[in-house]
Amino acid sequence: MSEATRTRPLTGREYLQSLRDGREVYIDGERVQDVTSHPAFRNAARSIARLYDALHAPETRDLMTGEDRLGIRTHRFFMPSYSTQDLLASREAIAHWSRLSYGYMGRTPDYKAAFMASLGADPDWWAPFEESARRWYRTYAEQALFLNHVLINPPIDRNKAVHEVEDVYVHVVAERDDGIVVSGAKMLATGSVLTHATFVAQNSAVQLEEGKAEDYALVFIAPMDTPGKKLICRNSYELSARSPWDNPLSSRFDENDAVVVFDRAFIPWENVLVHRDVRKATAFYAQSGFMPRYTLQSGTRLAVKLDFLCGLLVRGLKANGTYDFRGVQARLGELVGWRNLIWALTSTLCHEPMPGPGGSVVPRLEYATLIRLFGSMAVPQARSIFAEILGGAPLAIPSSHRDLQNPELRPLIDRFYRGSVGDAHDRIKLYKLLWDAIGSEFGSRHEWYEINYGGNQEQMRLDMVRFADARGLLDEFDALVERCLSEYDLEGWRSDTWLGADDRPA
Repeated sequence: MSEATRTRPLTGREYLQSLRDGREVYIDGERVQDVTSHPAFRNAARSIARLYDALHAPETRDLMTGEDRLGIRTHRFFMPSYSTQDLLASREAIAHWSRLSYGYMGRTPDYKAAFMASLGADPDWWAPFEESARRWYRTYAEQALFLNHVLINPPIDRNKAVHEVEDVYVHVVAERDDGIVVSGAKMLATGSVLTHATFVAQNSAVQLEEGKAEDYALVFIAPMDTPGKKLICRNSYELSARSPWDNPLSSRFDENDAVVVFDRAFIPWENVLVHRDVRKATAFYAQSGFMPRYTLQSGTRLAVKLDFLCGLLVRGLKANGTYDFRGVQARLGELVGWRNLIWALTSTLCHEPMPGPGGSVVPRLEYATLIRLFGSMAVPQARSIFAEILGGAPLAIPSSHRDLQNPELRPLIDRFYRGSVGDAHDRIKLYKLLWDAIGSEFGSRHEWYEINYGGNQEQMRLDMVRFADARGLLDEFDALVERCLSEYDLEGWRSDTWLGADDRPA
């Protein structure tokens, strides 16, 4: 990038060009030469490019961007927030981007802004690597870069201490005057193929032993073209999509998941944030403000997805002629209730913040954990509602768009596949979209992903207790119970409220 380019966010065209950097991406046994043209990633790349163009479009520029305290114009969530108004403006920018993929792209560039903005708010927390933090915030904000992240160790030998799994987990294998050399693997690098760099750290559930796990106590950022870095991708739903008609979501919004492998990859000091510091490597998750900030992005995106699913369900019911049935209305109301809950929580995250790094504000922790918990339940509940009240309707749909183009079949299709409202063409088109959203392998992956989005199910619940304890809430709960217990004993009431003058001995 030229110096002139770095003074503003990338455009869609510039974003696509930036991905042609020689990164090592593997799918179906082959190395991908250009992710912007490969059929497994092409349309998803263009879906992200559309987000970048929205940062510059006259009708959305002011909605999407603002100037931070350094004078950098960037996406509103890419900069630290210092007020409720800043958080609300960020939420609207997040929502606009989410609507461009109907909530089906979650790890868009604004996701990692939940963390990167904190580098600008309090770079000194990262001492002795505070200059790395400052430089990365400026670089990230000026271009609105797209980062993926990997926090999770592969599901191998998790019954062992982290430092006992040297052949798998990311760790330092050598130190040089100009940086470190690392090896190991991390997951789940969602959307990483289309990003500019990978943020690498340990997640909140990992226990590192001081005196033993220092080589694993790392936080660093690795550009996608880092030598020795490889991405091994899962199957591509975009590649297997038959047509926009048959797969209108998976053919353009597939955020391919990958495992990142570092094979003696060199990380210069300017890309390191934590090095061999067990306490800092495990503290960043809570102290950086990342957790409560990411729930604003993920909750807003989920709320948009639930808007879309509510709309799909209403149309599907009307096409079946069952919309007015009492039981159907009740289940639809349940889905609308989930939608209202998630939107209400995002509002609360903005209106009742708590102090964050460097004088910034972040969403209140106890409300952020609600997004983590109930967000994991919303889409599975939605899928259950769809299955129960739509029955077999999504299954009784022609195999592909070619059936409607067959002149012999078309009259039969027009007769037997028509909707209670709309013709056969419209009903089949709707149900193809509905199936891709809910029933396809792409839709199933989204349900699986939403369930695990905020971490494992036990950890989300354990964190509810841990954070409540750390913030003094458990003490407040206990004090309330103690006050109740103190108001009576074996002899009767001890409080003047219930004793009263008439009850006292003369």
